[in-house]
Amino acid sequence: MNVPTNEISVNNLPEDSASLKAMLREVLAKLESVSADQQHEKRLAEQLRQRADDLYLENLRLQQELERYKKATYGPRADRLSMNQLAQMLLEFAEALEQKPINLEDLREAEPETEVRRVKRRTGRRALANFENLPVNTYVYELSAEERPCPSCGVERKEIGSEKSWQIEYIPGHFERLEHVRKKYACPSCERAGENPQIEVAAKAETAIEKGFAGPGLLAFIVTSKFADYLPLYRLEDIFERQGFEISRATQSVWCRDVADVVEPLYERMAERVRKSHVVATDDTVLPMLSPGQTQPARMWVYVGDAANPYNIFDFTLNRSREGPKEFLKDYTQVLLADAYGGYNGVVAGNAITRAGCWSHARRKFVEAEKSAPEIAREAVALMDALFAVERQTKDVAVAERLELRQKQSVPILAELHRKLLIWKEQLLPKHPMADAVNYTLGQWEALTVFTTDGAVPIDNNVSEREMKRVVLNRKNSLFVGNPRGGRTAAILASLTSSCRRHDMDPHLYFMQLLVNLPTWPARDLDAWLPDRWKQAHIARCVALGIPVPPNP
Repeated sequence: MNVPTNEISVNNLPEDSASLKAMLREVLAKLESVSADQQHEKRLAEQLRQRADDLYLENLRLQQELERYKKATYGPRADRLSMNQLAQMLLEFAEALEQKPINLEDLREAEPETEVRRVKRRTGRRALANFENLPVNTYVYELSAEERPCPSCGVERKEIGSEKSWQIEYIPGHFERLEHVRKKYACPSCERAGENPQIEVAAKAETAIEKGFAGPGLLAFIVTSKFADYLPLYRLEDIFERQGFEISRATQSVWCRDVADVVEPLYERMAERVRKSHVVATDDTVLPMLSPGQTQPARMWVYVGDAANPYNIFDFTLNRSREGPKEFLKDYTQVLLADAYGGYNGVVAGNAITRAGCWSHARRKFVEAEKSAPEIAREAVALMDALFAVERQTKDVAVAERLELRQKQSVPILAELHRKLLIWKEQLLPKHPMADAVNYTLGQWEALTVFTTDGAVPIDNNVSEREMKRVVLNRKNSLFVGNPRGGRTAAILASLTSSCRRHDMDPHLYFMQLLVNLPTWPARDLDAWLPDRWKQAHIARCVALGIPVPPNP
């Protein structure tokens, strides 16, 4: 007997077991079908919820990215919380000039020549024509009365001619020709006797660049304009032409390389001193380098020494691998203050280096993610600002007193912040923008708390970030370096100009005296030309001569 399952009741159940089994199988099949449908609907609902979560997180990420672009293009430099809802429409990302790719074809006219040639080959007919129109100052070099007697017979040697050479000097606002006339002397008595007339030419001051055409003032001006004032060489070329003398950007580039060769021993000495610092602050940024087809993302690194070794050293590498800082810091064993770049892990691994973190980086993560979780951002930034408030109290105190204040005031703040970070980590979805900020801070916690155990360690790495911003400014103006040697030149000259700025020195005056004296300076006394040592000596000379000390630039 077949009874429809929808009409089954206790009173009409079949009597035979076969029919009961068939009916039961039909009921179980329908139940399984209903269960499968429910499971399918459940999976669909879960997928929809996951999709909604993904869209929500993607929307938060895009909002955060948009805010970052807006701030970079229009906003203030300070990392401040706005606590306002988004009120503007999406900006076109193409308006952000920094995001536009460099079109090398458009820049072909502005490229510096990468081929290295001698300076004399750079002087074309047009430059020689301008050369003849420059005003002339003549310097005559003669043998002293003690040098004139003939070493053979003792008779005074007579003037028989002279040797001339030229330099182009730059006096701010105009060019001058410096004519160097070296008098030649010979012994007439020896010449009449058919012997060697003992000819001798009066010596002149050594030049920074052997057989170089540029005077120390001109070289110092080009280096200062390029690496202290961030003026690209093609603009200097136009400036010089307006002032009556054309010097191509390629020639200027070669001169910068030659200056870097002259001062490289001083650069190496400064780097050696920086590696003796108790705390070295470091950072890096992209410095594009020309390569076939497109620019190569090379890197410029900075290493800032402490107060006992007050120099800023730049180092150029072809990539961002850890080999760059690892090579520079191979003998370093103290504290490295840096951001969260993973390459530093390989630098500090297996040696005595202590890695310290930067609270400005951690704070910035929360400011950037503010729109996704305003309340968390407000609480986190308030606690971090309390840490910086403690640092303002310790600005002018001794290291021991600073450490005592940090232990007393900063450590409790850090404990509260760490507790809240763990709570927020449990509350937030893994891909939430604010979760990135929380995880960044927790992941760097050991490095971020080093400053509470060492009073000499700064709470942030702003000192090296400021130097990187100047590299970025130079990069925006000059766009790229031509080759690895150009990157090395930029690192050497930027190190000296940056260290001059650190000591409130005029880099033009410093380079001019450096180029006049360094070529003949004894290597054993190279420390006399370290920027801080030179400044002290320069002030002492001004005081001794009774002349006003030059104001800080």
